[in-house]
Amino acid sequence: MDEITSADFARLAEAKPLVIVPFGSVEEHGNHLPLCTDAYQAEEIASRVAKEFGALVCPPMRYGECKSTRNFPGTISLRGDTVEAIAFDIAYELARNGIDKVMFLTGHAGSAHMSALRAGALRAVEKNPRLKAMVLSDYDIAYDLRGKEFPENDGHAGEIETSRMLRLRPELVGRSRPKGTTRPPKYMVLRDPEKYFPSGVMGDSTKASSKKGANIDDYVVKELCKLVAENFGLKRVR
Repeated sequence: MDEITSADFARLAEAKPLVIVPFGSVEEHGNHLPLCTDAYQAEEIASRVAKEFGALVCPPMRYGECKSTRNFPGTISLRGDTVEAIAFDIAYELARNGIDKVMFLTGHAGSAHMSALRAGALRAVEKNPRLKAMVLSDYDIAYDLRGKEFPENDGHAGEIETSRMLRLRPELVGRSRPKGTTRPPKYMVLRDPEKYFPSGVMGDSTKASSKKGANIDDYVVKELCKLVAENFGLKRVR
């Protein structure tokens, strides 16, 4: 959508395409990955899936709710109600423009961030009964590979995420690769969760590779295309 005109959009909207809205975050990802790591990944997957279905991709939203990394330098965290309001406004406005299929695809998978996106999408669906909305993170799919090809405890800025960035933006990945083994205690509401993983890393990023990243992304695209076909009833255009 960044590159089309209003008239172009009106013409394309008549075909009732899927519109994908990529979300990311601006947050610490160890000392080896850039602040917008989440956004790069979501935007890449959104572009690849859109090509399979002739979908439109909205301009990305590169901010999110990031309480668990908020006290690291560079993290810019939105409030949950801000994320919810943004999701609602985008979905509502797309529906007002005749779009009836919307996917929020986020590279940032924090639980509060995900809940806010879902709440905003739900409000939009309640306002527009013809609107179908899907909310997920590409990591909802990528983490299927934990316990199979990757360790169960891999997580934020670990082997999987570093591999994906080595494939996508290798020039932005630092050569010094940290390992992180600790994480916040489950289910606890914490004022300073970052003290439980001081490196901001969960997993062993030293084992990451571009080849692994390519395999992960191919898996995510394949499985997400299945979900799009099942949930929206769409057929691939190629």
